[in-house]
Amino acid sequence: MICKVAKKGLIGAALGAAALGLIFGTAAPSYVKTTFHKARQSVKGSVPVEFEIDRAKQEIAALKPAIDDAIEAVVKAEFEVGRLEKEIVATREELNLEGRQLQALNEHLKTGDLHLTGGVAYSEKELKNDLARKMDHYKLVKNVLGEKQETLKIRQKNVLSARQGLEAMKTAKRDLTARVEGIEARLNQIKAARTSNEYSFDESAVGRAKETVTELEAKLEQMARIDELKGQFSDRSITITVDPTRDVTKEIDAEFNSAPKGEKTTADKF
Repeated sequence: MICKVAKKGLIGAALGAAALGLIFGTAAPSYVKTTFHKARQSVKGSVPVEFEIDRAKQEIAALKPAIDDAIEAVVKAEFEVGRLEKEIVATREELNLEGRQLQALNEHLKTGDLHLTGGVAYSEKELKNDLARKMDHYKLVKNVLGEKQETLKIRQKNVLSARQGLEAMKTAKRDLTARVEGIEARLNQIKAARTSNEYSFDESAVGRAKETVTELEAKLEQMARIDELKGQFSDRSITITVDPTRDVTKEIDAEFNSAPKGEKTTADKF
């Protein structure tokens, strides 16, 4: 089953690669690479700033183990230097002692005094052999001393380098921490500014909204004015309810002296 799925996946990938090759030709790898880069940039650009700040803080915090390791390396290097310095002192003292002994024996050989300390007598041959053996050891110790001194110089340089590396890491951690704190403070300022002035970051949208509101106000004003003018110039009829027992004609004739013949009008009466 797994083999079938893997086989289908390989076939699909091959078909996809073939399709890209047919469409873009030899430039297909470049298109794929560019698409991947754009997608990665898009995803990265959509990550909130707060998340990036937290990620930076975690990466800075991750420097602590490295700094601790550097401190241990400095301490270890300083310890090795101290121990080697003690060894050099001891080796130098040993070398000085052997040198004095060699000079004393050589003086006995030159003067012919073959009686050494303690009254022990040696032949000239035995004394020469002893001197040769001691001289060889002296040279060996001298070489060892020289090697230790060279090693000490190297280790001292290592201590200096370790200290400089440690200080560089500490300085970098302090600087990065300060920079992230500055970024965080700046972000808080931007948030505060956005809260106090919510329109300041999209003036074009504000302008469009203002224009729309202004148009609505003008439109409503025009509608009100039209209704006002229509009310002034319209011929509206008034409906009046008349009492059916009322003789309106008689009232009008009486008012305007238009009474029938033989009847006095209101004016004749006065």
